[in-house]
Amino acid sequence: MTAFEIVAVAVSAAGIWLTATRRMLCWPVNLIACALYFKLFLDVRLYADMVLQALFGLAILYGWLAWSRGKDAAGDVVVAPLRPAQALAGLVAGAVGAVAIGWFTSRYTNAALPWMDAALSSFSLVAQYWTARRHAASWLLWIGVDGLYVGMFLVKGLVPTAGLYAAMIVLAVIGYRQWRRAETIGPAAA
Repeated sequence: MTAFEIVAVAVSAAGIWLTATRRMLCWPVNLIACALYFKLFLDVRLYADMVLQALFGLAILYGWLAWSRGKDAAGDVVVAPLRPAQALAGLVAGAVGAVAIGWFTSRYTNAALPWMDAALSSFSLVAQYWTARRHAASWLLWIGVDGLYVGMFLVKGLVPTAGLYAAMIVLAVIGYRQWRRAETIGPAAA
């Protein structure tokens, strides 16, 4: 545990809370969190997660733009339903990405946990895309991914980060409930 990791944890927790409550400030805060975790994952040789942070940075810019355009008349971010075909396509893309990234990192790097790191990174990209598209189902995928991340970070000795991901599961449950409520009864009543 380092002071750097503790700062990364705090910034990430703030970003997830802002995302769960559908606040536009989530995007710049999450961008800072990505930069911090890029450096941290480089230091502990979780290369797929390091690259994931760079990709998250791009996804954050996309999400920032998408959320800016996805507001109702009151200025609230509108939650959009995820159709079954979209969900299936996302999950298939996550699986294909996991195999491709896992194969590459297991053969060409000294990654610590190449297959697990690859799978979690790939499905995190799917969850991030769904979040940017304002789908409540993104939170369900985050719950599963974050649960597995807790174990991986404990194995790597990143105890504060494992704690962050455990807290992110709680935040994802809150986010899912709030987003489902907004999706079901509409933004004016949420």
